[in-house]
Amino acid sequence: MGSVQPGEVPLYDRNKELKAFDESKTGVKGIVDLGIEKIPRMFVRTQDEFTEDLAYTDATRDQFQTPVIDLQGIDHLRNEIIDEIRRASMTWGFFQLVNHEIPLSVTNEMIEGIRRFHEGDIEVKKQLYVRDLSQKVQYDSNFDLYKSRSANWRDTFRCRLLNPDPIDPQLLPDTCRDIIVTYWKHIMNLGDTLAELLSEALGLHKDHLKSMDCTQYLTLLGHYYPACPEPELTMGTTKHSDQSFFTILLQDQVAGLQFLYQNQWVTVKPIPGALTINIGDLIQLISNDKFKSSEHRVVANHVEPRVSVGCFYRASLDKPTLLYPIRELTSKSDPPVYKDITFKEYIDYAHSRGLDGISSLNYFKL
Repeated sequence: MGSVQPGEVPLYDRNKELKAFDESKTGVKGIVDLGIEKIPRMFVRTQDEFTEDLAYTDATRDQFQTPVIDLQGIDHLRNEIIDEIRRASMTWGFFQLVNHEIPLSVTNEMIEGIRRFHEGDIEVKKQLYVRDLSQKVQYDSNFDLYKSRSANWRDTFRCRLLNPDPIDPQLLPDTCRDIIVTYWKHIMNLGDTLAELLSEALGLHKDHLKSMDCTQYLTLLGHYYPACPEPELTMGTTKHSDQSFFTILLQDQVAGLQFLYQNQWVTVKPIPGALTINIGDLIQLISNDKFKSSEHRVVANHVEPRVSVGCFYRASLDKPTLLYPIRELTSKSDPPVYKDITFKEYIDYAHSRGLDGISSLNYFKL
């Protein structure tokens, strides 16, 4: 009983395929290195996912442009820059920053450092491969592998740079240790600047967000999206919004990042050295929906690998950090939209579902 007769198609055992992939510890790159021409079934999007996509269209090339904000001359143009950030955060939830004072040599080397790790010694990667997201340094593929409807075509290097104590650099892999330390110093300065500008854009004192510990916890994710033989069947990253206050993203010159605006997918065009900033769920919550945490995704491509480095400013999981609509941003005519919750409650709920394309914030609305 249970054996497959000649001519019969064996039943597909998804869990078996997921487990074999997970236990290989070689990620999506390991599959690509085998020279496959068809993607494994676990990566093929479900019919439901394809159907849900019909609600959206791709914006035409010149229909929408991601706002580009120039930080040059911030000392005497501060109010104009704050106005631009306010408009972008209220309507798009995304903007690109140029002249942010991180040298092009540093951003280029940061991308190459993450590329070196992912394309480097598989044994080094295997030693860091774990499913435990509380680790200070880890490598995995699909943190929600066993919860998602289909797996994403993406591998990830993850490190907790601030938690709130800084990470010991010796825990970082040789291939990218020095550049992560250098890039991290620049990102800390930029993160402080952005927290001030976002506070002021909300009409608050410039230190308001920092006083809520929004720059105390910093996680770096180095994503690697291998070239895919059947990109139309899978996704680099499923539609989601970020579980952060805000995210600073560095991407290489391979396009793929898209965000949702007016039910259309807008591609964030790579600009050499530019950083993409997006508002996360936590700022949408504490701003009482003044600022928008936009849903976004990464499409797969068959031409070449894509590398991106995301720095996520989050709250503490270890202490009961309370998140609530900032009282100064609510009134009788504009009452709180969300309950008072802890960051742990939010993360536990978000991680229980994985990236399913539905905002976790909806669950916490009053």
